[in-house]
Amino acid sequence: MKIDGSVALVTGGNRGIGEQFVKELLDRGAARVYAAARDPRKVAVPGAVPLTLDITDPASVRAAAEQAGDVTLLVNNAGIATGASVLDGDLADFRREFDTHVFGTLAVSRAFAPVLARNGGGGLLNVLSALSWVALPASAAYCAAKSAEWSLTNALRVELAAQGTQVTGLHMGYVDTDLTTDVQAPKSHPADIVRAALDGFAAGDFEVTADDTARQVKAALSAGAAALYPRLTAAPAV
Repeated sequence: MKIDGSVALVTGGNRGIGEQFVKELLDRGAARVYAAARDPRKVAVPGAVPLTLDITDPASVRAAAEQAGDVTLLVNNAGIATGASVLDGDLADFRREFDTHVFGTLAVSRAFAPVLARNGGGGLLNVLSALSWVALPASAAYCAAKSAEWSLTNALRVELAAQGTQVTGLHMGYVDTDLTTDVQAPKSHPADIVRAALDGFAAGDFEVTADDTARQVKAALSAGAAALYPRLTAAPAV
C-alpha cells in the first residue's frame, strides 16, 4: 500500500511506538495523520490531528470512526502491560489486557473496516510482539493477549481481503519505551521498529519481523516447544 498521500489513524498515538508511527507517517507524506489517545491533549507531534479515542469504550470507538471517515490506513497500536503472571497475577489484570489488545483492537477494526472499504480498501497494521509466539510466565497476561491478537489479525487479513484491505502484523522484541522501563534486556529504538514496519507494509508484507528477536522466535516455531522453551529440557523427571 502507498503511504504517501494516505490518511492514517494511529491508536495510542501520544507516546512510545504510537507517537513514532505518527512522526514517520507524516515524514513519509501522509496527507493527514490522526493521533488517537484517551487524552488528546497529550498529542505533541506537530502536524498531527489529535483525536479522542478510548479503544475499550464502544461509544468512543463509534465516535472516532464517524469523525475520521477519511481514513485509509489504520494502525492498531494502543496497548498496556500489566505484568500479571500466570499463577499469581490478578485476573482483573488479565481481563484488562484482553479488553485492550483483543477486544479493543477488534472493536476499532470493526468500526473502521467499512471506512476503509468506502475509501478504496486501504490498509490495517496491527502492532503485535514476538511474545505473540512465545510465552513468559512472569508476563503471561500480556503474552496471552498478544497471542490472541495475532490470531485476530490473521482472521482480519482473510476476511478483509475481499474488500481490498491489506492487513499486516508487526512483531518485535523489547522496544525502548515507557512500557519497558523496568525490563533489563536489549531494546530496539522505536524509530527503527517503525521504519521496518512501514517499509514492510508498503511492500505488501503480511507480517513484519522488525528485529532479530522476532526473527529468531519465528524461526524456532517450527522446531517445537523445546526450542522455544529450553528450560523444559532441564526440568526434573516426574
